[in-house]
Amino acid sequence: MDSTTHKFYPVHGIDSRNQLDKYCSNKEGMVFAYDSLTFPMANLHYQLSRGRVVGKFAIDISVGSFIHHLYSASNSFEQIVILKLKEKCIMELRRWVHDRTGAYDWSHTSSAAAELAGTRDQLQEQEIRLRSSVKHVLKCDFEQKNITSPVLLPLADCIVSAWLLEIISKNEDEYIRNLEKILKLLKPGGYLLLIGVLDATYGVVGEERIYCFKCNEEFVKNVFGKLGLVIDYCAVQRRSNVSDLTDYNSVIFVAARKGE
Repeated sequence: MDSTTHKFYPVHGIDSRNQLDKYCSNKEGMVFAYDSLTFPMANLHYQLSRGRVVGKFAIDISVGSFIHHLYSASNSFEQIVILKLKEKCIMELRRWVHDRTGAYDWSHTSSAAAELAGTRDQLQEQEIRLRSSVKHVLKCDFEQKNITSPVLLPLADCIVSAWLLEIISKNEDEYIRNLEKILKLLKPGGYLLLIGVLDATYGVVGEERIYCFKCNEEFVKNVFGKLGLVIDYCAVQRRSNVSDLTDYNSVIFVAARKGE
């Protein structure tokens, strides 16, 4: 990692509102609408509507302050706990969860979620259901053996992780260790739903270039197998637009079951 030109997310953090504007907004010229919004939401809906990923309790551990990938999870799980590395992301999310003044406007994604669910006339219900499903937004720390310490969470039926592992891991060994820590929060037989980018080395947020660990599809699948995850489904979407904001090649979605 070139520390002179790239910031490392666990150390330096990001401007969470700028990240939302650049990668997940409804603003004109938002070049990553398909990759960041449509692709993950469609794949999560597909997996969670099939009835194979079941239970009552899910954990989300993702980068930034995204919520759009959790609409389908709120249809499937009564309780969701969101884990974040940075306080600014926690504050941003709590503002939305509690519907406070200045909360980020996610209405463009709630309408997309309603369309996926076939309930276009129930847009507000999508947001209400997700807000009521999110029971806690907590801080986590991958330097700890238990990343939620001192809080001890029950094991989850499902964990959703989006765009996180590649920006908190400097190399292959760290990627594996970080994934192992995530899997400690998952029940045997539970599902990990992973969204990530392939062959990326950086992403721009604000004025900063954030380091990304460069990995490919083969590496991700090999690590899953090594850690006892059985892949049920994998989809890879080639990058849809060219932009200097980031250099990833593809977006990957993987649904995998933890061994009993």
